[in-house]
Amino acid sequence: MTGARSTTRVEDVYQRLRADILNGRHEPGSRLRVEALKDHYGASSGVLREALPRLVGQGLATFAPQQGFRVVEVSPTALRDLTEARVVIETHVVRESLTHGSIEWESDLLAAHHNLARTTFTDSEGAINERWLSAHARFHQALLEGCPNRQLREMATQLRESAEVYRCWAREPAEHSGRDVAAEHKLICERAIERDVPGTVDALRDHIELTTKLMLDEHGHAGGSSPDDTAMPR
Repeated sequence: MTGARSTTRVEDVYQRLRADILNGRHEPGSRLRVEALKDHYGASSGVLREALPRLVGQGLATFAPQQGFRVVEVSPTALRDLTEARVVIETHVVRESLTHGSIEWESDLLAAHHNLARTTFTDSEGAINERWLSAHARFHQALLEGCPNRQLREMATQLRESAEVYRCWAREPAEHSGRDVAAEHKLICERAIERDVPGTVDALRDHIELTTKLMLDEHGHAGGSSPDDTAMPR
């Protein structure tokens, strides 16, 4: 029982840390000091030392000897590189998913889309709704789960998780830009269920690239790099 409680506690603290990073409560590049986090989250050092590496694995934090854990830095250059990697990996994985996905995969995808479509982007306080973040992640994960290659699926998931920090640190989230993001998700889902490989690939690529374009436009980085390309302020 003690082990089960410990695992549950690590998961709880990890989820709270992740939500706080994605909602900008821990600034990009800021230190994640175990002693300070112990007080804030009411957790032991041992629990935090298990939870923090999971954030590193998802691309939300970094670790360096003698420096400890930090929230990942954000920059236009890194966002462009991340977007290119996502498009290459996710479009390949989605091709495999549509080719190999079962009827059960279709059912899971439809259920994930239904849940996402019924979840609001912001909560009652105007913050990014953690339920929407979970539903959005689940939809994109379900889309790729028909791919039989676990390594490729995990690589795609890690890249997508890394991209989430940009969505949530933007001053104006791409979902509030006037685009119909719900229609984009609906189109991806419909084409996937139809096993329309070229159509799904195009819809997914457009969905990923448009989010990046809107964030770069907001910060005046629509073109190439600039002298202040090392920072993307919130």
